[in-house]
Parts: sequence; C-alpha cells; structure tokens
Amino acid sequence: MEKVHVKKGDTVCVISGKDKGKKGKVIKVLPRKKKAIVEGVNVAKKHQKPRPGVQQGGIIEMEMPIYTSKLMVVCSKCNKPTRIGHKVLENGSNVRICKKCQEVLDR
Repeated sequence: MEKVHVKKGDTVCVISGKDKGKKGKVIKVLPRKKKAIVEGVNVAKKHQKPRPGVQQGGIIEMEMPIYTSKLMVVCSKCNKPTRIGHKVLENGSNVRICKKCQEVLDR
C-alpha cells in the first residue's frame, strides 16, 4: 500500500492546477492511485442514467479524484497550508505535526 500525507477529514489547500487556492475537506483517500477526493475541488459534470426507484437521471456535478501531490494540509491552529512532520509522543504513539507551528494535527 502506498503512503499519502493526507487523511480523510483533513482540510487541504490545492497548490496547483485549475483549482489552485481552493480549500476543502478530504472525503476519501485512494492510496493506491495516490489520489484523494476533496469537497468542492475538481468538480466535473457526469451524465447519469436514471435507475428505477433509486435516482433520477440527468447531468449531475460530482467531485473527481485529484493527485495528493497537489494538496497541502491546512493547520487548524495557524490556518496556513503546511508541510507534515512526524513525531513520537511519550506514550509511544506516532502523530503528524505542523512544520510551521509544531501543533499536533492528529486528534
């Protein structure tokens, strides 16, 4: 399994591409493809066929996966996009930290 620096629920900022500067919450991470689905980012129109009893057809907008290399995690304390560091706490747990303010990101 590939390692990615973002997790489900993280707030991220897009650093390159058509959605540069947009912020959103990570909905799903696809580690094998090194991609993530972010709320309100990389939105595409999809032509959906109607299914009886479940949903109606038409053109719907949905978020498509974006490469994680284009994403930076936004620190909750300093509210800036930051790189991720790793630290081992006294109790032996490994956590992610903000490289700018040293705040623990994993809660």
